[in-house]
Amino acid sequence: MPLTKSVNSSAKSLKERLYEIIFEADTPTGKLFDVALLAAILLSVLVIMLESVADYHEKYSLELQGAEWFFTILFTVEYAARIACAPRPWRYVFSFWGIVDLLAILPTYLIHICIPDASEVAGAQRMTVVRVLRLLRAFRIFKLAHMLSEASALRTAIWAARAKVAVFLTCIAISVVIVGSAMHVIEGSSPGFESIPESMYWAVVTMTTVGYGDATPATALGKTLAAVMMVLGYSFIIIPTGIVSAELAHAGSKQLTTQVCPECMKEGHDSDAVHCKFCGGFL
Repeated sequence: MPLTKSVNSSAKSLKERLYEIIFEADTPTGKLFDVALLAAILLSVLVIMLESVADYHEKYSLELQGAEWFFTILFTVEYAARIACAPRPWRYVFSFWGIVDLLAILPTYLIHICIPDASEVAGAQRMTVVRVLRLLRAFRIFKLAHMLSEASALRTAIWAARAKVAVFLTCIAISVVIVGSAMHVIEGSSPGFESIPESMYWAVVTMTTVGYGDATPATALGKTLAAVMMVLGYSFIIIPTGIVSAELAHAGSKQLTTQVCPECMKEGHDSDAVHCKFCGGFL
């Protein structure tokens, strides 16, 4: 009986140590693990980029495929370890980071199962570039808690301004429809204005001050309307910036910690928090 308790205690402590290494960046071993993981992610993305270059793909096809499988297996083992040591495995699996970690390995397996033709695999395999999303862990790994605080304030400001931004976008859409319809009536015989959708495309390009030049008005009235649209475009640019800036001034910026809640696997807690603000679990 004591031997069983000792084994269980040892297994539990091993699981806890593994959890601290994999999920926490506040310890030296945890930071070392995550830095090594970031390096592996960068190298795997580099392999995918090189594979998309025709010369490298022809000369080093086998080497690049071997490297791709090496990183896929490495990330698969890491994903399985995260599930094994997480106190609530299913919460991790369906969390944001859990989905990103799964997407980092799933494309390679699906590609080789669903696309047996090797000539098609090369192009489809580039979908694995989604791994670059995992580089967002740098905010946690390098203890950039102040950036997390500012990001939280920005997210709060954008969410608070959502109604105003929605009204602004609605006004933009109405303006595009009206001006696009008017330009179709005025410049219907000119290339790029043969239909209302084409004219609306011109209106969007003009309002955003991009100005591709693939469609230009030829009549004096059309040029006048285009000039008005360009001036309005410059005026509209500052509106969403002002809306978000006003909300950002009211959004407080709290100091956040990089600690992960063992219950719901979420980050972004206040530095003095004892319980998780998302699920109430003990930190």
